Amino acid sequence: MSKHSQIQSKIKRELAEYHLQRLSVEQLGSLTYLDCVLRELFRLVPPVSGTVRTLVVDDRLPASGAPLKKGDQVFIPFYNLARDSRYWSESMDLNEFHPERFFNENMAYNNKAASIPFGGGHRQCMGQDLTRLELKAICVRLMQFVTFGNGGPEVNAGGYNEMDTILPKHIGVTITFD
Repeated sequence: MSKHSQIQSKIKRELAEYHLQRLSVEQLGSLTYLDCVLRELFRLVPPVSGTVRTLVVDDRLPASGAPLKKGDQVFIPFYNLARDSRYWSESMDLNEFHPERFFNENMAYNNKAASIPFGGGHRQCMGQDLTRLELKAICVRLMQFVTFGNGGPEVNAGGYNEMDTILPKHIGVTITFD
């Protein structure tokens, strides 16, 4: 929020009708712009960098035809999928934060697997719905009471450390209580 004041303002406008009250699960569910912001957050900075799957049958890579054998392990990089222009249907820069790309879900991506920050299929994270709800509730309460500002270029050098999780290298913000 500190780096995108216009996005922070849109969230605050969406929350304005609730006048600082605690929101019910239904009210949290009605916050469509905040949903888009969180989906974009998870697209750019997924909770983990990817997942590993073990092949149960022999196969080939589609583009190169390289053989894959039953029992081979394949790494699926969530970070890379979320930035691969082959899977995204719009012209917004995939390396930039644009929550609006999720307003029309059918137009956001060409392949649902392009945005799977919690995995997919029957092996997806069973706690993802709770995680999304908790994060949304936390964001709502913060946005109701504080405004974040950019801490400046020296403390916000940018970039990420990508290991088992993806963490910002440097981040500094100012906090103003509303």
